[in-house]
Amino acid sequence: MPKIYLSPSTQEANPYINGGTEEEVMNQLADAMIPYLNANGISYIRNTPQMTAASSIRQSNEGNYDLHLALHSNAAPESNSGQVRGTDIYYYPSSVKGKQEANLLADSFKTIYPDPNKVRALPITSLGEVSKTKAPGILIETAYHDNPEDAQWIKDNIDNMARVIVESLTKYFGMPFITPVAPYPGVVNIRWGHLNLRDKPSTNSQIIGTLFNGQRITILGRYGDWYSVETPSGIGFVSSDYVQSY
Repeated sequence: MPKIYLSPSTQEANPYINGGTEEEVMNQLADAMIPYLNANGISYIRNTPQMTAASSIRQSNEGNYDLHLALHSNAAPESNSGQVRGTDIYYYPSSVKGKQEANLLADSFKTIYPDPNKVRALPITSLGEVSKTKAPGILIETAYHDNPEDAQWIKDNIDNMARVIVESLTKYFGMPFITPVAPYPGVVNIRWGHLNLRDKPSTNSQIIGTLFNGQRITILGRYGDWYSVETPSGIGFVSSDYVQSY
């Protein structure tokens, strides 16, 4: 299964012009992403508010991740504070995969940001979460929290941002996008043998676990004849033909 390091901002000293902090709001965005990540079979490890950018980078580099994804909001220099708007998505210049995901994210944000011309994918070398991560690093500056319109847009579009971010990830990983549902119970219903838990909704995908008759699971979403499910063996995909839902 694809695995990302999810790194919402730990900058508690960056205030929003309409209340709250960058750390608080970006953690709300990360919270909103979790159901989408689970429904789409993308596993993650997430930093904590007690960490710093440096400790987040260290933790990311200690693991094996397909992508390091940092969530931030922006502020203009003091000389033009509150006067700048837009979404900037940063990647390391020589990272082919980073550039690919940055462009996918930019295309996705253009569908929800009020002015698509102000959404950009940009190379950068000065940001540690882009330049110092073992995995391809992406840093999203969702919009400007010192601008009243942008700050309100961020707060009003937490779920929209969560959706388009994960949708871009599914394109990056070559997976279909699955809209999450309110989790509901199911039971494996097979006459013999076992049911394969797979990392993608396809019989050609990798088997990551096995389930047996009568085993209880939680259904997170559906794609055609496949359920994305949470099981004791982890999150993955099973054929809906062998699951009784409630």
